[in-house]
Amino acid sequence: MAALCFSFVDICPLIETILPSLKINKTTIINLIRSFDAWGPLGAIGLMIIHSFVPFPAEFLTIANGMVFGPFWGVVITWVGAMLGAYASFGLTRLYGRPFVAKNVNPSQLEKLDRWIQHQGALTLLLSRFIPLISFNLINYGAGMTKTTWWTFTWTTGIGILPITIVMVTMGNNFNILPWWAWLLLLTVIIGTSYGIRSLRKISGKRGRIKST
Repeated sequence: MAALCFSFVDICPLIETILPSLKINKTTIINLIRSFDAWGPLGAIGLMIIHSFVPFPAEFLTIANGMVFGPFWGVVITWVGAMLGAYASFGLTRLYGRPFVAKNVNPSQLEKLDRWIQHQGALTLLLSRFIPLISFNLINYGAGMTKTTWWTFTWTTGIGILPITIVMVTMGNNFNILPWWAWLLLLTVIIGTSYGIRSLRKISGKRGRIKST
C-alpha cells in the first residue's frame, strides 16, 4: 500500500530531496518487502483477511501486490487472502448474525428470503461479485445471514472475485508502463460493466416478481 501511494502521489523525489539519507523510493520499498521472504506474502494475505473486518480500500492493496509480487503470485496471494477473509466473515455471521436476525425479523419474511436465495442465490451472489461498486464485505455478511451453503458461497466468491483481482494485479504490475489514457479506458470499462450487470439484475428481479404474481 505504501508503494502504491508513492506511485500515485509521486512524493519520492520530494522525500529524497528533504531527507536524502532515507533513500526512499518505490524500488527500495518493493525490495524491502521482497526481502521478508515468506513473511511478505503472509503479511499481504493477513491484510486481506483484516480487510474483511476493518474498512480500507483493498483495491490499493491488490494493486500493490501486483507491484511487489508480480502478476501470477500477486493474483494467488490476493485471491487466497480474500477467500480466507470471506470465509471468516461469512462463518462468523452464520454463527452469530443469523440468530440475531431471526429474533428480530418476522419468521415468514426470513423464510421468503431463504426461498429466494435457494432459487436465485447462486446467480445473485456471482453477479454481485462482478460489481466493484458493491462492498465485498457486505456480500459476505449478507450471505451469512441466509441459508446459502458453504459450497455455493465458495464457488460464487472464488469465481466472482477472480476477474477484478487479475485486472487490479495487472494494473499494479504494469503501473509504470501503460499511459494515463489506458488506465482511464480501463476504469471506464470496469464502471460500465458494473452498471450493465446491475441493470441485468434489476431486469431479472422484475421478471421474477411478475412471475410470482
